[in-house]
Amino acid sequence: MTILIIEDDKQLSDILKKALKSERYSVDTAFDGEIGYEKALTGKYSLIILDIMLPKRDGMEICYELRANLVHTPIIMLTARSMVEDRVAGLDLGADDYLVKPFGMSELIARIGALLRRKEKVDVTILKVADITFDNQKHEVKRAGKLTPLTLKEYRLLFILLSHKGEVLTRRQLLDEAWGPEFEEKNNELNVHMKYLRNKVDSNRKIPLIRTIRGVGFSLKE
Repeated sequence: MTILIIEDDKQLSDILKKALKSERYSVDTAFDGEIGYEKALTGKYSLIILDIMLPKRDGMEICYELRANLVHTPIIMLTARSMVEDRVAGLDLGADDYLVKPFGMSELIARIGALLRRKEKVDVTILKVADITFDNQKHEVKRAGKLTPLTLKEYRLLFILLSHKGEVLTRRQLLDEAWGPEFEEKNNELNVHMKYLRNKVDSNRKIPLIRTIRGVGFSLKE
């Protein structure tokens, strides 16, 4: 497994590279946003460690452009910013996790492991429930054969629900999987995204697939 580090602080980049190699990961590096983006765009990496404050192209822009180009490599964002708004912005753009500098190397290694394990589940190519077909390889969702465009967050939430078909998932479980364990919900983000997802997936359906379990969370059932 090869990890790409996009970090302009060469000293920190070297420390990260040494630590990851000790965990038997292969490592590639980039010291500005433009080169980092071009490398990440190849999609050949197992995971990307992405600093926000970068020369030539910042991490937020890189994350947005990668997701827009259907590069779904897991991304951990690194930044000196500690404001909740910055963390939310990064996660909403498609980042999978977020660490504020300074951070413990053991915590970073643990989060990398968790994301890579999650990616193994995501690599399942096709999931089907009722008349919904979820093709993770093509990044397409169809209902009754008709393409249903989803945002990145809606796509992620639907995948989680489909992967746990018939199970009741708590709000915290969904937030952890879709936004990351550090995410602190402030503006009812989960309900907002679930509303949009339901409008697309369950429109004109007499019996909805996505159901609210009062006081607990959500479930997807045929």
